[in-house]
Amino acid sequence: MNNSYEIKSNIEKIRNGYQTRFLDSKMQMELKRILKKNEYIEYLAYKDTEKVIFYKDVKPKVSLLEIVMKTKNKKLEHREILGTVFSMGLKDTMFGDIIIDDDKYYIYVLDEIKDFLINNLTIINKNKVILEERDIELLKDYKRKYLELEFIVSSERLDTVIANLIKINRNKVQELVREKDILLNYSLPTSISKKMQIGDIFSIRGFGKYIYGGVIKETKSGKLIVRVNKYV
Repeated sequence: MNNSYEIKSNIEKIRNGYQTRFLDSKMQMELKRILKKNEYIEYLAYKDTEKVIFYKDVKPKVSLLEIVMKTKNKKLEHREILGTVFSMGLKDTMFGDIIIDDDKYYIYVLDEIKDFLINNLTIINKNKVILEERDIELLKDYKRKYLELEFIVSSERLDTVIANLIKINRNKVQELVREKDILLNYSLPTSISKKMQIGDIFSIRGFGKYIYGGVIKETKSGKLIVRVNKYV
C-alpha cells in the first residue's frame, strides 16, 4: 500500500472517531506529525509497547494470546513466530508486539483475528503449539529486555557505529545498505554518514534490532565509548 495513502486513511479514521490497526513506530511518527495531541489516544498494551493503536472514542478490542509449546525442551525465536504469522497471510497491522519472557511466548492481536489464530496456528518451525487466550492485563507491567553493549568508535556516523558493532569494515556496511539489509527508524537510510541520535532504532538483517544509547564518555585518545541496546 502507498505510504501516503495509508497515512491519509489512518488520519481519516481517527478524525471520524474510529480506531487504526496496530501501527509501527514509523507510522506513529508520521501521524503525530500531522495530528494534534487532543485528536487521538494511544492504546498501549504495556509501557514499552512498540506497536500502538490510535483511537478517538471507542477503546480498541485487543486480545493477548499465549503460544504454548507442546514439544518439551524446545525454544522459539521471535523471527520464527513472526514468520509463521506472516505465512498465514496476516498483515503486520493485524497484530501487535510478540513477547518472549522466561520461555513463555505471547502475541497481542486484534479481536477479529483471535479465533482464526487459535484454530489455525498449530505449528511453528516444526514445533507443535496451541494458542490460549490470557487476561489482557497479564503483561501490563512487562518491561522490554535489552542486551546492553558498549564499544569504542571514532565517530557517531551510522556506518562507523554499525561497522564496530558487528565487526565489519565500512565498505561492507555500504554494501548492506545497498542490499536493503539495514533499516534506520524503520526506513532505508538516506546516508551512511548520518550522525546517530539517542533513541535511533536500527536493524541489521541477520544480526538483530538495536536502540542507540549515545556516547558514554570520550577516551584520552579522542575516541568515543558508545552504548547500544540490543532487543532480546
